Amino acid sequence: MSRMQIIVIGSALLAFAAAPALAEGIEVTGAWSRATVRGASVGVGYMTIDNETGATDTFTGAASDRADRAEIHESREQDGVMTMRAVPKGVEIKAGKRLELKPGGYHVMLIGLKSALLPGETVHVTLHFAKAGDVGADLQVEGFGAQGPANPPAATKPAAKEKR
Repeated sequence: MSRMQIIVIGSALLAFAAAPALAEGIEVTGAWSRATVRGASVGVGYMTIDNETGATDTFTGAASDRADRAEIHESREQDGVMTMRAVPKGVEIKAGKRLELKPGGYHVMLIGLKSALLPGETVHVTLHFAKAGDVGADLQVEGFGAQGPANPPAATKPAAKEKR
């Protein structure tokens, strides 16, 4: 086998091996966060997660190097009072369905921030899924009190799959 054939075959194998990362079908769009004041110990992450895998999967948690830990939380109004609770078992996302993490609902809580989240920054988070594995997302930090991303995505695109 010639050197050129080896290079072509090797390149094809690498491309094939990388394909499942994009074909996993977990798509994350519109990832954002709010700025925090200096000294704040918690931050938040919002995004839209589409499950196009063809099978139900569970969003089980998250991690970020900007916080000691990250948890899935849910805010909801109950008897006229807003409550928030951790969701340690995760959130099931049926095949072909969407999970929206947004103010007043599900969100990623960044606990034990190592530094303030400043407007214009990007904060990387790794999302954990029971079947799809780890998927990376970059939270665009918006201003204090923001209710959504300043520049929402025009189109859905696959998120990068991360190795464990």
